[in-house]
Amino acid sequence: MEKLDLTTPNFTDENIQKLSELFPNCVTESSDGKSIDFDALKQELSSNIVEGNKERYRLTWPGKAESLVAANTPINKTLRPAREESKDFDNTENLYIEGDNLEVLKLLQETYLGKIKMIYIDPPYNTGKDFVYKDNFTQDKAEYDEESGSVDEEGGRLVSNPDSNGRYHSDWLSMMYPRLKLARNLLKDDGVIFISINDNEVHNLRKLCDDLFGMGNFISCFIWNQRTTGGHDSKDVNIVHEYIIAYAKSNIERGNVLNLIDSGTQYPELDEDNGRRFKWDSLWTVSHGYTENCDYDIQAPDGTRIRPYACHSDGEIMQGVARWFWSYETFIERKSELNIKKVNGIWKVYKRVYGGSGTPIKSIFDKSVVGGTSEGKSLLVETLNARNIFDNPKSSKLLMQLLERINDNETILDFFSGSATSAHAVMQLNAEDNGNRKFIMAQIPEATDEKSEAYKANYKTIAEIGKERIRRAGEKIKKDNADKEGVDNLDIGFRVLKVDSPNMKDVYFSPDNTSQDDMFDLASNIKDDRSDEDLLFMVLLDWGIDLSVKIERKEIAGKPVYFAGSDFLAACFAENLDEDFIKTLVAEKPRKVVLRDSGFASSSVKINVEQIFKQANIEVKVI
Repeated sequence: MEKLDLTTPNFTDENIQKLSELFPNCVTESSDGKSIDFDALKQELSSNIVEGNKERYRLTWPGKAESLVAANTPINKTLRPAREESKDFDNTENLYIEGDNLEVLKLLQETYLGKIKMIYIDPPYNTGKDFVYKDNFTQDKAEYDEESGSVDEEGGRLVSNPDSNGRYHSDWLSMMYPRLKLARNLLKDDGVIFISINDNEVHNLRKLCDDLFGMGNFISCFIWNQRTTGGHDSKDVNIVHEYIIAYAKSNIERGNVLNLIDSGTQYPELDEDNGRRFKWDSLWTVSHGYTENCDYDIQAPDGTRIRPYACHSDGEIMQGVARWFWSYETFIERKSELNIKKVNGIWKVYKRVYGGSGTPIKSIFDKSVVGGTSEGKSLLVETLNARNIFDNPKSSKLLMQLLERINDNETILDFFSGSATSAHAVMQLNAEDNGNRKFIMAQIPEATDEKSEAYKANYKTIAEIGKERIRRAGEKIKKDNADKEGVDNLDIGFRVLKVDSPNMKDVYFSPDNTSQDDMFDLASNIKDDRSDEDLLFMVLLDWGIDLSVKIERKEIAGKPVYFAGSDFLAACFAENLDEDFIKTLVAEKPRKVVLRDSGFASSSVKINVEQIFKQANIEVKVI
């Protein structure tokens, strides 16, 4: 039963609604919600040009300046390893990072700057039912709690964005802008980003990417026909497609961005010598102008002399019209590439046609080839042995079509990873073509609804769904491809890292604000709950070292030392380090060394150690 509305009418809102019906172009979004663009309204009501703001072609919205600040504002966070949630932690080159993806992108800036070949994301479509990130790094947690009421235990800033919100489009753009800006930094110069989207924001996303990547770097707006009947997207139209927006980082030849190859269904054969896919195509053809140099005999394995017309179903009728595709000179040079075989009792000659010879990717992905919504759901159900765990997972075949367009040893990033379809597709394609693609997944540990099937199946967060899918998918892929050469080396592991507060106590960052009364608690400048591995990954981030680097723990003069990247970095966070330990460590010939500032046996040892490292030409830092 509805309650009485005891408030007086809001005539401003009513008037705006009336004007929007007459002049929809005069309704805009401001910091206060829906409002009227009075310059536009004046122009509608005047037959002369109305002087107003200087016109320019650009995308703007209330909150754009703040979103730029959000992208540029530094954060004081770190990544902590979670071995118990990882799979094959010590050997894998894949990463799964839990946390707000804006913070993740900031933490990855130094380590992966210009190193990512492909980014794929499936962000919220802004359907009116989605949650979006609301970023404000100038507020503390308490202030943010009061404003939004939606900061979770992990610091994730998720707020609902209903279409009744006066800043409906603006809030979505403010979420996407800083993330795409930072993501662009991570791409290689020949890198590419793919973004899934639907009709709600495709127009704004195009303009946003034009702004960030440049209009000249637009590759395509792909159409994915992902179902045969429509859902509830529109009461007038059965919407059976979505879009994938693609942009390159730099304005270079498109052939250098997306490999000009077609799918394995079109080029099913693999040339073991050069690793390229190909198909067998007829060497015979029909010439509109008969060429004598292309009309010669080719000998079959049984000695039969094959003429080009004999390969046609019309046989003798094709004499004087049919010819070989190659000239005789080309045939002599390339006859080892031919395949001569009997088809229905007739000898026929076939040549190799390689993919990548100039056939670009098609602008439409069809459900019959790459799967659709139902296939994405079915694969997830099969993998996790549970239904309705995740809404609208993408088809892994669709992702594999995109992954085929990059080289097989690159790194792929997905910072809206959801159910981790991207990781699933990477492992599947690596199994099929013996590739070595690596993935970095990032996902906020968004809580699942307590009434949902996911929660009942003991998945308390979306991140838990993604991690479990990767575990199970990897094992199944390896089992299904057990007969393939090299499958034993397939990387189906992932190293879990979690965004967290810094490892160092506040005095490390702001010693001037530390009172004398606090000094008794500062025997160590490192937080009590942090492990040596936590400190190690902090150092990897600080020095920009690959977070999937191989790590080896050794005992050096009785002290634990972590070696990252073979002999590249040595880190020891133990106490009471003396000169004998340092000399033994130097003998290992690392290029960089990190030690605890309070770990030296005495101040004189610390002074001598600095000279020892200097003479050995080893860079050393302390924390």
